[in-house]
Amino acid sequence: MRIMMIQPNYHAGGAEIAGNWPPSWVPYIGGALKNAGFENVRFIDAMTFHIDDDKLREIIRINKPDVIMATAITPMIIQAQVTLKIAREERPNARLILGGIHPTFMYTQVFSEAPWIDYIVRGEAEEIIVELLRSIEAGTDKKDRATIKGIAYLENEQVIATPAAEPIANLDDLTPDWSLLEWHKYIYVPMNVRVAVPNFARGCPFTCRFCSQWKFWRRYRARSPLKFVDEVETLVRDYNVGFFILADEEPTLNRKKFTALCEELAKRKLPVLWGINTRVTDIMRDKALLPLWRKAGLMHISLGTEAAAQMNLEIFRKQTTIAQNKEAIGLIQDAGMVAEAQFIMGMENETPELIEETYRLALDWKVDMANWNMYTPWPFAELFEDLGDRVEVRDYSKYNFVTPIMKPDLMEREDVLKCVLRNYARFYMRKAFLEYPFIKDKEKRSYMMGCLRAFAKTTFEKRFYDIGRVHMKGGQMEVELGFDESRVFTRDEIARMKEDHPEQVADTTFGGAIPDRYDPELIKHQAENVLNLPLDGTEVSEFGTRDTDKQVGC
Repeated sequence: MRIMMIQPNYHAGGAEIAGNWPPSWVPYIGGALKNAGFENVRFIDAMTFHIDDDKLREIIRINKPDVIMATAITPMIIQAQVTLKIAREERPNARLILGGIHPTFMYTQVFSEAPWIDYIVRGEAEEIIVELLRSIEAGTDKKDRATIKGIAYLENEQVIATPAAEPIANLDDLTPDWSLLEWHKYIYVPMNVRVAVPNFARGCPFTCRFCSQWKFWRRYRARSPLKFVDEVETLVRDYNVGFFILADEEPTLNRKKFTALCEELAKRKLPVLWGINTRVTDIMRDKALLPLWRKAGLMHISLGTEAAAQMNLEIFRKQTTIAQNKEAIGLIQDAGMVAEAQFIMGMENETPELIEETYRLALDWKVDMANWNMYTPWPFAELFEDLGDRVEVRDYSKYNFVTPIMKPDLMEREDVLKCVLRNYARFYMRKAFLEYPFIKDKEKRSYMMGCLRAFAKTTFEKRFYDIGRVHMKGGQMEVELGFDESRVFTRDEIARMKEDHPEQVADTTFGGAIPDRYDPELIKHQAENVLNLPLDGTEVSEFGTRDTDKQVGC
């Protein structure tokens, strides 16, 4: 059976400024399939290789796959549906499968727009996809599918969603196959080295209201530090990876395991640097361990500082304060690492003064890097439900962190974008001429100058923040946001839509498999020990044969 995996050709001008990122779903899903005996697996990265629809059609026609799979985050969903429509036209009898966070929660809407899709995999897919493909290979999937957990499909024009599958109990059972990627294209521009995105942990116990990752993964789990470092060593040795980033929502939550990970990386002295996203509270908790993090090669820490006003932090349910943000940034820098602050712009209460305040905070905190991300109301997040008919733009292709979706009460969307671009210009001009060239730490200075080159290159090419939509006319900046007007509605239309089209509403509780909200304190307690069991002093074997007395700060 010929299996083709496709990354849809979608671009937005966000994370791509740092280079081409390898889609981590491919080695993990592809590796699960190969480990189950499906050897004929091919990956087509239409995004990285900028493969247009006609060329993709030709590739599908030539390869004649029996199963075609694609993934979709929210901004990618429209292109993913187009991708699988092309697949249906070229391979009428193939099984078409879509996965990812957006179809996991929005499967009814996806089927209403793309009925040519055979199956949607909901949630963590490695185990589900193996069971589904075994049934397809046997030719019994239409008979078996009602018993396969974690999928949705159409039957007699009705959407059927089977009960949710359980989260993968042991992440050490994952068998990623990194050979599926064409590594020469995945370059981290700031260092001009190959980049990887491996998984150390999945899930998040915190319930930030603008986010939905905690709903998708449902349970926090972390891998064995030794086995994870083995995987990093494979990436460095076999694929010449020079930088990796943990895309995990909360890699540092389990202090014991993260400390062991850092100790092992420091011990092996692998020629690789890496980066993480984490929480301010974890930095403050582990401030004594930060020198170890740096010794392990950790160079870049991005913090979800999110808002200039404490009011917005509370709206987001961030459980941090502005004062804590500043302290955490200083602790990271004192340990020799890059501190990056993330701000969320474009809420309904946004004003020019608040946007200016984020710039002043970035200067006051003396942060190394700052990103101003547009608030993106994921249609399956709690805050989206609260905003209701205020979310007039339903053009998901623009839900990309660089396009203002919400209309603030006191600003136009275009003015939000202009203010954010002004922040970027002032902040990085200051860094370029007054700070980066004078950083004393040679390795950090080289890294920061590389980041600056990445910003400059994508700005010149008009890819950074999708600035090709910005034009100067008569000395004034003009912005064309480019929404698909057929996907922009009035509030009255949205209210009617809820009544007339219930398929547009997300399944936000995973078919009842998760509660509306987690108890973050309970989950945090569970995440601090082995296998998410109560702390009783019996958890002694998770790191193999290492001397546990040498685990700093456990």
